[in-house]
Amino acid sequence: MNLAAWILGYLRPYRGRALAVVALVLAETGLTALAPWPLKVLVDNVLGDTPFPPAVAARIPAAALESAVVLLAAVVVAGVLVQLGGEVVRMAHTQMQVDMAQRVVYRLRGQLLHHLQALPLRHHVASRTADSVYRLDADAYCVDDLVIGGVFPLTVAAMNLTLMFGVLVYLDAMLALLSLSVAPFLYLCLRHHARTMTGQAERVKNLESGLIERILDVLSSIAAVKSFTRERYELERFADVGDRTRRARLDLTWRESLFSVTVTGVTLVGTALVLGVGGLHVLDGRLTVGSLLVVVAYLAAVYTPISEIARTTGTLQQAVVSARRVRELLALTPEAADAPGSVAADGLRGHLRFEAVDFAYEPDRPVLDGVSFEAHPGELVALVGPTGAGKTTVANLIPRLFEKQGGGILIDGVDVSRYGLRSLRRQVALVPQQPILFTGTIADNIRYGRLDASDADVEAAARAAHVHDFVVRLPHGYRTDVAEDGASLSGGERQRIGIARALLKDAPILILDEPTSALDAMSEAAVIDALRRLRAGRTTLVIAHRLSTIRDATRIVVMEQGRVAASGSHDELLAANELYRTMCNRLSLGRPVREPAVDELIEDLVH
Repeated sequence: MNLAAWILGYLRPYRGRALAVVALVLAETGLTALAPWPLKVLVDNVLGDTPFPPAVAARIPAAALESAVVLLAAVVVAGVLVQLGGEVVRMAHTQMQVDMAQRVVYRLRGQLLHHLQALPLRHHVASRTADSVYRLDADAYCVDDLVIGGVFPLTVAAMNLTLMFGVLVYLDAMLALLSLSVAPFLYLCLRHHARTMTGQAERVKNLESGLIERILDVLSSIAAVKSFTRERYELERFADVGDRTRRARLDLTWRESLFSVTVTGVTLVGTALVLGVGGLHVLDGRLTVGSLLVVVAYLAAVYTPISEIARTTGTLQQAVVSARRVRELLALTPEAADAPGSVAADGLRGHLRFEAVDFAYEPDRPVLDGVSFEAHPGELVALVGPTGAGKTTVANLIPRLFEKQGGGILIDGVDVSRYGLRSLRRQVALVPQQPILFTGTIADNIRYGRLDASDADVEAAARAAHVHDFVVRLPHGYRTDVAEDGASLSGGERQRIGIARALLKDAPILILDEPTSALDAMSEAAVIDALRRLRAGRTTLVIAHRLSTIRDATRIVVMEQGRVAASGSHDELLAANELYRTMCNRLSLGRPVREPAVDELIEDLVH
């Protein structure tokens, strides 16, 4: 699909408004064509000696023809009315045009946000957030820039040219042809400029996106920046990116200005040529002064939009680049659609089974290799193992945040790929290691688990996750606003709100990734006690490094290098698995669990 067809696709829902804009453009063109004629009448017929054509004179009252003052006043008033009418129509045209363009922009933004949400998690992991934000914010204006800065001005110029060229031919055919003499030069200039500016405009877009990325990095990590006193360092990094962006923008502006000067020069030469030849025609009596003024006014009406487009051609070129970036994003494949005959995941019991599951983020770097284990409703299954063993990946595969490459993941005997994606995710409550809190109140963040939950439901979930006690001590209780990313709360408070949100969802499968890592001993004991009571009737999968959480599990799955190394109860694994014994010893001593190779390296460094 070419760019014009793509833009028209966004204008199609607003056909009525577009037709109204076209009607206003036609009215504006007619009034623009009419505007110079009162001046012609004033110069030729009122102030000059040229008589009115008989057909016109017959329609003018005799009293007016006999009084030059009355005729002068009538012509001046007519000229003012035409000009005012043109301004009113232009105002209405501009207002409706901008309204339509804004509607298109926000529709495009909604489509972009919908598409970004539909893209696989793999895309968001691999892509820069700042670039997505830039495309959603700045690049979405491409339709506005192309329509307001290109399509409509060109349409107005084309209509003016068509109508006025006909009138110019009637007045003086030679001048009409001379007015078109600039067209080939303008076409060549525009073609050369468009060819040379695209790459530069795209470079500016990428640099500006990188500038936003630097800002987001600094502000999202402001605590680390302050604690390491790296304010000046970050400012220097920002200044370096900013300097390159500034130079690229200046280079682009210079090229735009050069093009604008070239186009203006061409139109000035064309105007001068018409004025020169038109003056000769006035001198030899082939043209009146008033008619020459009409010709000059028509040239301005045609050349001015062309010059304006030339002056804003950089914006148009950037809009073309933005449109390409937007279309590239929209062309990305969203998450796999539900397979034909997909099964609704309503009413699941939650019996979970992994059968030789394989997964890799990159083709040559497998993360999971033949992982198999089982979890029944009412059970608490713990996944343990060194960092990088694949535990979090296992959790993400269940609600299909990533798609497995081999094997089967079955819930109640049906592979997850056969369930409808949205219905499947409604049956899985996931608490990530770093719970995400949204702007809003504490109640809003807990209710995110089930939007139709009552205040009583929210409080019940909060009590179960041991959130209620600290919330009621806040000045506004559950109506307390949460700072960005939950910065106003401690790590343990954020984690408990995340658990409360998952409990409120009341899904048959509950997955917790390090649910007690940020909790003190008393809060941890309370949350573990709550999990004991709440796991009845649901399948609970816990990724944990704390011995207290692991010991409480029905079954423990030990993972190492993407494989299941062992599986059993706490006592069984202590007796039979060396890796688990080592992990438990370190957890008891408060030492972190690491890969054996890391231990060897540390011991070498120590000795």
